[in-house]
Amino acid sequence: MERSICGTLEERVTRSLAQLAEKVESSDWEALLVGRSPEIREVARVIGLVASRRATVLITGETGTGKEVAARALHLAGPRRRRPMIAVNCAALPENLLEAELFGHVRGAFTGAIQSRTGRFEQAHGSTLFLDEIGEMPIELQAKLLRVLQEREFQRLGSSETLRVDVRVVAATNCDLAGRVHAGRFREDLFYRLNVVPIQMPPLRQRRDDIPLLAEHFVEKICLQEEIARKTIVPEAFDRLCDCSWPGNVRQLENAVEMAVALSGDRAFLLPTDFPGAAGGPQLSVTSATPAIAVPDGGLDYEQTLALIERSILEQALQKTGGNKKAAAQMLRLKRTTLSAKVRTLEAAACN
Repeated sequence: MERSICGTLEERVTRSLAQLAEKVESSDWEALLVGRSPEIREVARVIGLVASRRATVLITGETGTGKEVAARALHLAGPRRRRPMIAVNCAALPENLLEAELFGHVRGAFTGAIQSRTGRFEQAHGSTLFLDEIGEMPIELQAKLLRVLQEREFQRLGSSETLRVDVRVVAATNCDLAGRVHAGRFREDLFYRLNVVPIQMPPLRQRRDDIPLLAEHFVEKICLQEEIARKTIVPEAFDRLCDCSWPGNVRQLENAVEMAVALSGDRAFLLPTDFPGAAGGPQLSVTSATPAIAVPDGGLDYEQTLALIERSILEQALQKTGGNKKAAAQMLRLKRTTLSAKVRTLEAAACN
């Protein structure tokens, strides 16, 4: 009897410690949603309410508002956080490759399929699958996605075996999905199946009070990545940042902070002149004629500056076309696949 009681107490202690660790771990997700504005707090409130459910979530918002960050917060806030979130950009691959990416394939399923491959749905079993730019998914593939969402089962390409999965799907888009439904470019039934829990990410212009907090967050993050001493933004620079319109939203702000850190050299303070667009600072003007770039007296990082200019051009084109990569590619005289590859490269560089 004594041994049984001790065993029960041990189990209770172990269970209590596990619950405490889980509670501490689950609180970390809120740190991803930087800001105290009512708009971002509402996003956090909804995430807190639905994180433990399996309901599909549709995150909408302009380019650069942090839709993937919200998806990661949602994943980390729920019981699936112990497994990695799987992310797929639906606009980055042509239809046949996207289908194989999502559902996997067996050897010989199509030309070039020299070996079997596990798809993203299978990889995300017991976890979260994030479908970014869902509005760009070819309409022929949308029917297959709808079936997986409804039945929680699918078949690999070239296989007749049915696989069942337990996946929490979170989708994101910067386009008007309802408008695409009306235009016949997106299935209405899939739209309603995705839009079970809607989360709208606010543009930065609607949460200006968060700009100083976000800027400080990015300075700390970038300095840590670069392994340099933490820099401080002077009040006048905060005023300059708060006065900007930020059409590229949080992503554009992060890019501006990254450039400011790079251009500040060994200085411990970031001044208004360190930020693109600030009076007297390094002006990056992209026009149809020859780009005008003023090199500051302290010099600049050539490769990094070119990368930031390219990123700015891509973001402007995507902003003007409402996130439509095909239209943005036409605007920039690029192939759609080339533009998608450039976007992926820049996004990967920003995450590293």
